[in-house]
Amino acid sequence: MKNYVLSILVENKFGVLARVAGLFSARGFNINSLAVAETESPDTSRMTIVVNANEKTFEQVKKQLNKLIDVVSIQDFTKKDFIDREILLLKITLTAQNRSHIIEVVEILEGSILHVGLKSVCVEIVGNKDKILTALKLLKPYGIKEVMRTGVIAIGKE
Repeated sequence: MKNYVLSILVENKFGVLARVAGLFSARGFNINSLAVAETESPDTSRMTIVVNANEKTFEQVKKQLNKLIDVVSIQDFTKKDFIDREILLLKITLTAQNRSHIIEVVEILEGSILHVGLKSVCVEIVGNKDKILTALKLLKPYGIKEVMRTGVIAIGKE
């Protein structure tokens, strides 16, 4: 089993997300990441789906996705050169002792400090999966209060 990254262009209509997600759940796949948004055209949306599966079953799901009337096109980035990003928002416990350390880690990761309060700081980190996991690992000792992640979005290089 391995991770597959799909970019699916769909018609921007009610119920499309449920039908696409239903195909994965019917095959017993857990969707690891799902991001959906309108494209440059208000008539279409792009779904980026990351799923862990075996190749044979995954190919069957792709064929069934292509049969859905609302699916315009599918790009499988698994064997292609692509760029992926995820946004991580964190709320971290803030003390006088850890303030400068948190700021330093966020700067090293090229992140942003979005809000500083008396007891917590909110930060944003944008990057690929490895960078997001590194950020979580480096900031965990300071006391992560809350984690919000967008899920992966991806685009082909050529």
